[in-house]
Amino acid sequence: MQTSYSSSRILLPVRPWFIGFTLLVALVLNFLPTSVWPAVPDWLALVIVFWSVREPRLVGMGLAFVFGLAMDVADASVLGQHALAYVLVAYGGASLSRRILWFPLGQQALQVFPLLLLVQLVQLGVWAMVGADFPGMAYLLGPFFAALLWPLLTFVLLLPQHQPVDRDANRPL
Repeated sequence: MQTSYSSSRILLPVRPWFIGFTLLVALVLNFLPTSVWPAVPDWLALVIVFWSVREPRLVGMGLAFVFGLAMDVADASVLGQHALAYVLVAYGGASLSRRILWFPLGQQALQVFPLLLLVQLVQLGVWAMVGADFPGMAYLLGPFFAALLWPLLTFVLLLPQHQPVDRDANRPL
């Protein structure tokens, strides 16, 4: 009996309601007061990258834009700041999806790190254009910790799609 969750397992199709649910949970996690701490990752950016890599036809730039606007309104930041960053990262995730999925999970985290860093750098660029103060180098720790969470996030978000290892003759899938 094989119990590992390797990439060679056949996954069931993802359900669109599950993608929407995970994006809403990530949005709520970004609303928590802990999101302003330096090492807390941008949960919504992480989930957008994950689904744009795994399901580029279902999660694209349009959905990233809508969630970015919701984050801008909730954060009371410059309108379009998160939207621009999330659209860029969704485009990057979708365009690099085949490359990223080729690697094992540890190396996928290394491939995803620049995308997550791009979100922070775009937001810093927007802040610099409007004359805001530099938040410090600790602001750039979030993408590092988000990349470390990539294998765990992959395991959790793909868990509902795994087929059972032992086939049951009475079960269709």
